[in-house]
Amino acid sequence: MTEPITRAIPDGQPSLESLYRPETLAPWLDRHVPEAGDGPVRATKLAGGATNVVLRVDRGGIPVVLRRPPAAPRPDSVKVLTREARVLSALNGSGVPAPRCYAACDDPAVIGTAFYVMEHIDGWLALGERTLPPAFQAPEVRRQLPLALVGGIAQLGALDYKALGLEGFGKPDGFLERQVDRWLHQHASYAESEGYGYRPLPDKDAVVDWLRANTPAMPRAGIIHGDYGWPNALIAPDMPVRLAAMIDWELSTIGDPLLDLGWTVYSAPSPVSAVEPPKLFHDPAYPDREALVDHYASITGRPVANLTYYMVLAQFKLAMLLERHYARGLNGRLPREQGEEMGALVLDLLRCAAEMAREHDGKNSGTRKAQS
Repeated sequence: MTEPITRAIPDGQPSLESLYRPETLAPWLDRHVPEAGDGPVRATKLAGGATNVVLRVDRGGIPVVLRRPPAAPRPDSVKVLTREARVLSALNGSGVPAPRCYAACDDPAVIGTAFYVMEHIDGWLALGERTLPPAFQAPEVRRQLPLALVGGIAQLGALDYKALGLEGFGKPDGFLERQVDRWLHQHASYAESEGYGYRPLPDKDAVVDWLRANTPAMPRAGIIHGDYGWPNALIAPDMPVRLAAMIDWELSTIGDPLLDLGWTVYSAPSPVSAVEPPKLFHDPAYPDREALVDHYASITGRPVANLTYYMVLAQFKLAMLLERHYARGLNGRLPREQGEEMGALVLDLLRCAAEMAREHDGKNSGTRKAQS
């Protein structure tokens, strides 16, 4: 099993033990997660989890992962965490690669806040060529990585969410129509939560107008991950190339599964598009966008329509989410360099989204003229 990626606790931050309170967590684990063993509770803070604390817990049995809100939580932190536990519990046994949720707890007497305990998955994150283990460096092997990534959301979106007990987990009616306002509201909320002042986002208004004017009818409702991509996809450590688990489910809901597809493929190059996509973890060995979409369609058995809309929406949504990191870089809650890096990515995402929209309109205009 690979070693966990760990982080030191910075000065002035809560102690590690205060985040999981071993003396009260142990009896809870005895009752709810006996698979973890019955020895002393030891925990290691894992890398990842930008909005939650993620701990590997060992006590002599199988290692497990505890996920909890940060020591200074947002107002909705417990609600979001509870939703994560619900969707993971529903996916237990579904065949979708996701960690098994062993148990959840909403009693703050145990560790001071709500939390859940899930399966520890052995895997690695494909965040560029420098992260590739030796066995995965051949071009023909690297080519399989994005196909595995797309296969995960194809499986997820094909599930019957009602049969899994997730009716009421989201509001599929009007899902696409609500998206622009949902993420504009998210962006506006940073003024209060982060002390964020206005900065020009040159392509934002054009993207918003285009999305409002081009919202398609949603073909079908399904479970969506909501934040899917390389940072939230663990690759199995051995061959054949496969997805070990989709992680970080805090934005999951019931909506249009094609939004997950748009999120996954917008950064892939396309031989039929002149738009330069953002350089996010791309590898020249990877398949192009059309091959990834064909792979998705072959698994789901459904054609993919209106792909440009879903890619533009995905980039707009991600830009509105990442602008919070830019704001946190300004107010000192993140290193300034990291905030500026995220701020530059926001601009690039909106640039690409606007160019995709204009290219789409230009092609459609040419088609209409040819038919007239």
